Amino acid sequence: MRILLISRCPPWPLYLGDRLIVYHLAEELEARNHEIDLLAFSDSPEDEQGKNHYDFRFNDVQLYPEPPRSQFSYLKRLLFPQTRFPRTAEQSWSPEMWQAIEKKLATNHYDAIHLFGGIQVYEFFHALGGRKAIITPYESFSLYIRRLIENAVRREGQRPFTTSIMNHIQHQIAQRFESFMFTPYENTVVVSERDRDELVAINPKLNVMVIPNGVDIYEFRPRPVKRIPALLFVGNYEYAPNVDAALRLATEIFPAVKVHVPATRLWLVGNAPPPELLGCANDSIRVTGRVPDVRPYLARAGAFVSPLRLGAGIKNKVLEALAMGCPVVATPISLDGIAVLDGQDALSADSTAMIEAIVHLLQDEALRSTLSVNGRKLIESRYSWDHVAQQYEDLYKNLSTSA
Repeated sequence: MRILLISRCPPWPLYLGDRLIVYHLAEELEARNHEIDLLAFSDSPEDEQGKNHYDFRFNDVQLYPEPPRSQFSYLKRLLFPQTRFPRTAEQSWSPEMWQAIEKKLATNHYDAIHLFGGIQVYEFFHALGGRKAIITPYESFSLYIRRLIENAVRREGQRPFTTSIMNHIQHQIAQRFESFMFTPYENTVVVSERDRDELVAINPKLNVMVIPNGVDIYEFRPRPVKRIPALLFVGNYEYAPNVDAALRLATEIFPAVKVHVPATRLWLVGNAPPPELLGCANDSIRVTGRVPDVRPYLARAGAFVSPLRLGAGIKNKVLEALAMGCPVVATPISLDGIAVLDGQDALSADSTAMIEAIVHLLQDEALRSTLSVNGRKLIESRYSWDHVAQQYEDLYKNLSTSA
């Protein structure tokens, strides 16, 4: 098949989690002898330099600057329904991308068209000229904001993520947009059941499917090294929920665990740790910043601990930990979209129960072994990129035969 991908971001660098799926899906589709063209938005000068990491997987790659979208333009689309789906390039947020799509469709036949992203790409429906397409917004932004409101998370000494009133306004706006954004598309694909439930609650007429992210099961696999009593959390700290989780782990959970298991250490790994997180570093807590490879940490840690209480979508960090056979203790939000059985594949716990679960795990070698083996088996059976690609390929075939 010939496939056109239109993405909110390029598929590199991979430490930015929303880029993983386009990169690995393209890798799998290429291996299945499909031909792919990519049109993607770019928000960094480095994106152009990064093309050599993936452009060989595509027939053609074109990057366009992500356009500004003003609050007034959002309000206009809410108040005037006729403006929600532009009909010309000039009416869109990105005339450049619109024209690139039209040019591609005028000069090539595509068996499937697939848009990755939500607010960034939904507006191009009429640029497709009546062709059927799939859209993957990854997650529900309404769910993300609702969880922010429910948790009312504020970091001491810092500005809150946003004021309560602004949270509620933003939630209302997100719900309104998600009530219409995906309606023209043949299929809307999200990565977890919770995101699907949120979108269907907003608009019961939507045809929403769940296809999770995957893991490179050949790169992320158990290693024959001895694990030590170290707790590990990995995240991109430009994403506020990861900062909240890491600070919670460093200041609340880890000190309580250390009372019971004094030899325990904590590794906080990932891109762009803010000053308040760097300030947590001491003899027992290591804050690494971005590392070239997270696998050595996943191979050695006694437990991967994910105390997320905000966010939506599926957590790539948890998938990778399970794939490496690293025993996982995680909040229910951290496990969204991952079909773990509590006590068999991972430990699901929150609040004070998380401290108890971590201590129990560190003191129980048999439990660590069980979670390690079963977590890996779960990934192999349901979350390989080959399995993910097969589900998308089936959707593409349906588009091709129904066109």
